[in-house]
Amino acid sequence: MVLISLKDGSQREYPEGITLLQVAEDISPRLAKNAVIGAFNGKLTDLNTMIYEDGELDLLGFDDQEGADVYRHSSAHVMAQAVKRMWPDTKLAIGPAIDKGFYYDFDSSHTFTPEDFALIEKEMDAIIKADYPFIRKELSREEALEYFSERDEGYKVELIQDLPEDAIISLYQQGEFTDLCAGPHVPSTGRLKALKLMSLAGAYWRGSENNPMLQRVYATSFPKKSMLDDYLHKLEEAKKRDHRRLGRELSLFTIVDEGPGFPFFMPKGMILRNELENFWREEHRKAGYQEVRTPIILSRELWERSGHWDHYQENMYFTTIDEGDYAIKPMNCPGGMLIYKQNLHSYRELPIRMGELGLVHRHEMSGVLHGLMRVRAFTQDDAHIFMLPEQIIDEIKGVINLVDRFYSLFGFPYHVELSTRPENSMGSEEDWEIATNALIQALDEKGIKYVVNEGDGAFYGPKIDFHLQDSLDRTWQCGTIQLDFQMPEKFDLTYIGEDGEKHRPVMIHRVIYGSIERFIGILTEHFAGAFPTWLAPLQVRVLPITERQHDYARQVVAELEKQNIRVDSDFRSEKIGYKIREGQLQKIPYLIILGDKEVEADTVAVRHRKQGDLGGMALDEFSGKIKQEIEEKAL
Repeated sequence: MVLISLKDGSQREYPEGITLLQVAEDISPRLAKNAVIGAFNGKLTDLNTMIYEDGELDLLGFDDQEGADVYRHSSAHVMAQAVKRMWPDTKLAIGPAIDKGFYYDFDSSHTFTPEDFALIEKEMDAIIKADYPFIRKELSREEALEYFSERDEGYKVELIQDLPEDAIISLYQQGEFTDLCAGPHVPSTGRLKALKLMSLAGAYWRGSENNPMLQRVYATSFPKKSMLDDYLHKLEEAKKRDHRRLGRELSLFTIVDEGPGFPFFMPKGMILRNELENFWREEHRKAGYQEVRTPIILSRELWERSGHWDHYQENMYFTTIDEGDYAIKPMNCPGGMLIYKQNLHSYRELPIRMGELGLVHRHEMSGVLHGLMRVRAFTQDDAHIFMLPEQIIDEIKGVINLVDRFYSLFGFPYHVELSTRPENSMGSEEDWEIATNALIQALDEKGIKYVVNEGDGAFYGPKIDFHLQDSLDRTWQCGTIQLDFQMPEKFDLTYIGEDGEKHRPVMIHRVIYGSIERFIGILTEHFAGAFPTWLAPLQVRVLPITERQHDYARQVVAELEKQNIRVDSDFRSEKIGYKIREGQLQKIPYLIILGDKEVEADTVAVRHRKQGDLGGMALDEFSGKIKQEIEEKAL
């Protein structure tokens, strides 16, 4: 018998050789139906696997990231099988799961077009209907090389050749189709439900332009058609909300050929940006931060000392001044440390929290530039906190509170990831362990769930990343907290302790917006350009119906301007319906319509962007209402 420990703490005994799927069916038929894979003793495992030892079992479904990835990777195998059936000379490369979908790279004499999608999907449906089990086979390296060489699958042969001599190679078979794969997979093709091919692209084998160009077919899959329909709807909505298009239509920002990757902000965009920066300054002042500003260009020696010259040089821009080498800063932190060094600090002063809205430049390849989301020049809302070792936990929790304040204000739910020591790290293992444990303790004390990303930390320290979720269910990594024992050492930062001796402070690097430019892009798409009233570049537009109301309209505009409300007027001799529609297209929160009735009654007729006609009201009543909405920063 084997003893299986379940996630809820219960234990069950089963005969040796039982499969994980049978265990799931014994627990609950519904659970078995929804399960995609099992995590058995911490290892992702096929549900068809027979169990011969005691262990801990967690059954994972599509709602779990690992389950979704396996579901979609299994879908990629089905797509490859369909393509091989239809075009047998096709050679197979790789077919991984990616965010929201999967792809497969093919080398085929047939040139794929979108017109092929329906045919491939039809064949995939037939494979799913056949409900072929996914059967795992294990071969030696030599046996696997012989298997794929006989079938003229050169890309698979190359992948196997890169594996160790003594490696056990796994293959997965469904029906007549077999592919090289580490697994795991869903139990059978019939588990797959709603699939759709999405797009085509070219891709060099293994990402090198010296290798053959392959045809990449992108697709997605879901366990329910309703989920696929929802995803496709959100994709269409995302196209409508594209911040690049809205940025032009609303005159917020633009990027021109003369400055690829270097955004231009228009007057309305600057209002939006300034409101975000003003809020940032207000909240940081309340949280005990002091604002600083550091230079954009600093000497090579500084970047060598910080480690960026060795670890980040390929992303930096350089210049020469007075025959000396200088770099345009890709990060603000070295400048912040130079400010700290300008004075002798006592332990009584710590923590010192220094915030900076600092313009940085990073080299990005032209092919990855994307509106405000991926640029070469952007403003980081950086802060550097210098503290005593015993202050670490409280300071991390303070930053977490600030992040929550910002994201909650904009209506963003978020999840948290913890990234640990990378291969190219600086510093001792002991320092990294202390830093990592401090981040874990702070998260645990705040009761925050988190995912661990092994080896994905910064080269100078572990980090907590905040991934916000927008109205289209997309996630964006924005905020980060990085705990650093290395930079204070490299820059010889000190404070005078209670004992009168010099000691080394600990440092936190953190951002909340991340990049102000990128955050504006995210907000633009999240709100579809219809920003909350406090952020809207134009908050009110006054629309007189005829010329008879122009004088009264000017009085209304003047009164609202006195209240610091952003207002303009439309005195054109257009029909009122046309002017209302134009105001709606400009996504202005409030339109005030003035006719003879409003002039006589000394009132205003108010139309809200979402709620429609709010009726007539006194001007002071309206101004009080909108001022309260702005002050509360209501959504």
